[in-house]
Amino acid sequence: MLRAAASGRRQRIGGTVTLSGIANSYGENLLVRAADVTLKERRPLVLLLRETPLHVGHLRLMTQATEAGATVMPPVPAFYARPTSLDEMVTQTVGRALDHLRLPHPVTARWGRDSRAGSVS
Repeated sequence: MLRAAASGRRQRIGGTVTLSGIANSYGENLLVRAADVTLKERRPLVLLLRETPLHVGHLRLMTQATEAGATVMPPVPAFYARPTSLDEMVTQTVGRALDHLRLPHPVTARWGRDSRAGSVS
């Protein structure tokens, strides 16, 4: 299955992987190759980066990946949604990643459809 994802001939919507090697287009393994093909085919690629603190090298790699077409999205909790559990924070991050991949999902409520979201001041 991963080999098919590394092919430009495979039709898919996008992908979610890590930053390793993507910014410099290293084809060192199938995961990085699949990410490279995703960018080459102009499909959405979301990079959920969790490494902190960041040094200038990390920031440069994130900039390179963004310039290549990726969305760099650190999984930062959105407290404006007033989560009441760790599960809600994770769910919100997953929902945002799915939104960036343009995948329909029932994971998170939309503004105006959720009473908690509408009550944030």
